[in-house]
Amino acid sequence: MKSKETKYENSWREKSLENLEKDSWGEPDFESHLVKTCHRLRKKPLKEFEIEDLRIMIGQNIGLKFLVPLALEKLKQDILAEGDFYEGDLLQAVLTCEKEFWNLEPKLTKQLGAIITDNKELLNEQEPDLLKSYEQWKKS
Repeated sequence: MKSKETKYENSWREKSLENLEKDSWGEPDFESHLVKTCHRLRKKPLKEFEIEDLRIMIGQNIGLKFLVPLALEKLKQDILAEGDFYEGDLLQAVLTCEKEFWNLEPKLTKQLGAIITDNKELLNEQEPDLLKSYEQWKKS
């Protein structure tokens, strides 16, 4: 499969996923907290996303081409960035998103590898399971 790396417009962080993808989901048709949250987050400007917002949406494979770059910025600052679950839950979400996405985005794949390499010692000391997840991710 040929790589088609995403090109970003200048003000993309100011916009919502709904604006960027030019796709309105309308109102949720299922009454669950997760579905309602995903619908709400699609309307939120990306610059306002918090770590938990990124974790949720990436974990659902929603808006990856816009949200993974933001997540990598957060992980570069703090490899163990934490949403509402546990230390490193953002990294875990990134490592478990669709493999096809990573095949289409080699620059982001390389960035993730560099972030992990820069933090390998910390991960090995504090969250060795995340390091194991990364090693498995690389093999898949």
